[in-house]
Amino acid sequence: MTVNTQPTTERPDPRAFGLPVVEQSDIPAELRTLVSRVHALIDTVANTEADPDTLAAAAAAVEEVTDRLALAPRRQIGTMVRRELPDGDSEFGTITNIVAGDTNPAAPPLSLVPTADGVYGEVTLDTVYQGPPGLVHGGWIAALLDQAVGTASSLATSPGLTAKLEVNYRRPTPLFNPLEITAEVERTERRKVYVNGRIRVNGEVTAEATAIMVRVEAPE
Repeated sequence: MTVNTQPTTERPDPRAFGLPVVEQSDIPAELRTLVSRVHALIDTVANTEADPDTLAAAAAAVEEVTDRLALAPRRQIGTMVRRELPDGDSEFGTITNIVAGDTNPAAPPLSLVPTADGVYGEVTLDTVYQGPPGLVHGGWIAALLDQAVGTASSLATSPGLTAKLEVNYRRPTPLFNPLEITAEVERTERRKVYVNGRIRVNGEVTAEATAIMVRVEAPE
């Protein structure tokens, strides 16, 4: 067993696995604007009490836009995005990741940055992520923590997959409040990486997680 958290080899490039890679800076500003508009549309649709005529007109407009976009080529499943980090390092993530994907309108999205201890991110969730009235759905809390522990493991060692995730829901997590999300590697044991994470609201921990990540080895 070792507590060394430094990667023993350079992080593998997704292209070694046959996955295409997009530079984050190459994502068109117009696409980012569209993603933002669709995200707002999801929340608006979920909460609207518009009259039937307005709803029918909106549905027709959305269908027309969807049909136009469907004529364009689609990204290959598994397309990755390379993000430059503040410390000069870089990381790869799935571009349509449901939690942190740059082009996924359903993603919050959660942006995590390296810290001296691990990673840190802040995100505010609206009713798209609601479970009990006014509270974040427990599944989304687990998803946020899974993303955080996975990123912490990847940056401290090398990319991997979640083998085990245990979440302790200590108190309800409210919507419309900044959620502070942190995670750090506790130790490594061969390909296993033991990681801890937590969500805080106004300084109080609302959920915490322990996880085991298994590092993925690049093909030779």
